[in-house]
Amino acid sequence: MKIITHSDIKTLDIRPQLCYQWVNEMICHKQKALLPPKISLKPRDGVFCNVMPCIIRTGKRNFGGVKVVTRYPRRKPSLQSMLLLFDADTGDNLALIDANWITAMRTGAVAAHSIQLFARKEFNTVGMIGLGNTARATMLVLSDIMPEKRLKIKLMKYKRQAEDFKSRLAFNKNYDFTFVKSYDDVVKDSDVVVSAATYLPGDICTNDCFGKGILLVPIHTLGFTNCDLFFDKVFADDEAHVRDFRHFDRFRYFAETSDVANGIKKGRESDDERILVYNIGVSIHDVNFASKIYQMMLNKESETLSLQAPTEKFWI
Repeated sequence: MKIITHSDIKTLDIRPQLCYQWVNEMICHKQKALLPPKISLKPRDGVFCNVMPCIIRTGKRNFGGVKVVTRYPRRKPSLQSMLLLFDADTGDNLALIDANWITAMRTGAVAAHSIQLFARKEFNTVGMIGLGNTARATMLVLSDIMPEKRLKIKLMKYKRQAEDFKSRLAFNKNYDFTFVKSYDDVVKDSDVVVSAATYLPGDICTNDCFGKGILLVPIHTLGFTNCDLFFDKVFADDEAHVRDFRHFDRFRYFAETSDVANGIKKGRESDDERILVYNIGVSIHDVNFASKIYQMMLNKESETLSLQAPTEKFWI
């Protein structure tokens, strides 16, 4: 069984656009996967341990995996994860993988996918709450799939996070950054709001903050339960993961993102619709990323061995 570290993954130099392609692959083929709801253990307030198993089919091969992700607020980073990848056809364990990069990039890529799928076509203002690795991944992927898109990005000031976030994306000259002081300021007049905050004590904005046509993507499902009751449409990456939400039976319209991507259900139908997307974070993406990374590592090692092979000597 291979051990694949965070450093190993970084050496592969995987482009954000490729991450987008990988999540789109799984969203479109979600119905082929075996995906039970994740198990969430919460020993105390603000701390969790999520166990996320699944089996997917990619190409001609079946892969299985179990990801364990934990959040401890005083730890740095507060979110950490590991993934066990196995061959679902033979049962052989293939790799134990540091899944921190995978978690951030697949989550950001899914959020970027939701923006491309559900935002109104002429969106130009994006509000960001929670400016850690996941938020940066979201904008890195969005920048890669929409390189010419001009955006005004509103950042919630907190410690030095807003300044650091801006510097990380300074390469994209089409982005104009504005720093604001409150959640209300982030949300008001934004076409898209992405919240990657891992802890919020309750709902953070009143209903009148959410203008017509807004797309709301609360990555960790926190802070916006009031929107469940008056937004025009609610979507999620997996119904089983949101069926127990307090307001699930009161959503005005609900569908899975995969059904919209495959043309089975309707997505945005007008520029006035308020749309909420709950991307719970499903392990089909983690296992798909892990399977691709595993194969890339095998290919890299094979190339290295080939280069190191002794050259043939010809005697005259």
